[in-house]
Amino acid sequence: MTPKPDFARQGRELAPNQTSQLIVIVIDIETGEQTIVLTADEIIEAPNWTPDGETLIFNAGGEIWRIDVEGITVPERIDTGRLHDLNNDHVLSPDGQTLYLSSNDGHLYSVPVTGGEPVRVSNNHDTPFHYYLHGISPDGETLAYVAVEGTGESRRINIFTIPAKGGPDTRLTDLAKPHDGPEYSPDGKWIYFGSERASELPGHSQLFRMRPDGSGAEQLTFDERVNWFPHPSPDGSQVVYLSYPPGTLGHPPDKPVILRLMTPDGRNIRDIAAFNGGQGTINVNSWAPDSRRFAYVAYPFGS
Repeated sequence: MTPKPDFARQGRELAPNQTSQLIVIVIDIETGEQTIVLTADEIIEAPNWTPDGETLIFNAGGEIWRIDVEGITVPERIDTGRLHDLNNDHVLSPDGQTLYLSSNDGHLYSVPVTGGEPVRVSNNHDTPFHYYLHGISPDGETLAYVAVEGTGESRRINIFTIPAKGGPDTRLTDLAKPHDGPEYSPDGKWIYFGSERASELPGHSQLFRMRPDGSGAEQLTFDERVNWFPHPSPDGSQVVYLSYPPGTLGHPPDKPVILRLMTPDGRNIRDIAAFNGGQGTINVNSWAPDSRRFAYVAYPFGS
């Protein structure tokens, strides 16, 4: 068994007799073959897969860690300089050389994947504006994120883009109903996301896609469940997403969730795994570069 690192505690904690399990699943095998890469006594979240297919990068205790996909080595913390309050929204550049990070200070940063002092990418705003990163364009030039604008009853959550090296924010949506999880398709022609824009029921998020300029929005799922975080596979053939029970508000932890697979146009939906999870399970894209494997985090109770 892989020795357990000393993860810092920050934010939510596991319940008694609960663990975090970083799991790799081979999704195109009917037996549902799975490998538990890491079991931890602290919250781990949101695995990314490096482009070489050898390493998983994940969040724990406000910091970023790496582990080999076989779970043989001890997880290693990636140096992010002064940042130790990172949330579970992070992406890698297509070449695997740069990590883009969301900090709880509300800003986005870049740091070499080998570690180093972070460089801020995001902008200051005159009114409350909190950045949450989710996607990067296939050419590595543009980041897609959601911004929480305002506070209280005026609070809105919409989708924006920003140049990966810094620059002006570009608004893609401007609606009162919330959006989340914007992510580019591998050909760069679409941005996939979740939203309550088509529902009269609070919390009833469904999946959509739109053009990178915000035009041509299409609804992809139409069921009673609450659907979040669509992640297109690198070969563009399928999309995996997280499905909550009907009536769920937001994307909380510790719910009986299902990982589902669909074609990019929303057809041929099928279940691939059911477990206790939610927040932290697949907040970011964690497809392997071969488009056959997928990493996620479950939070089971008991031995």
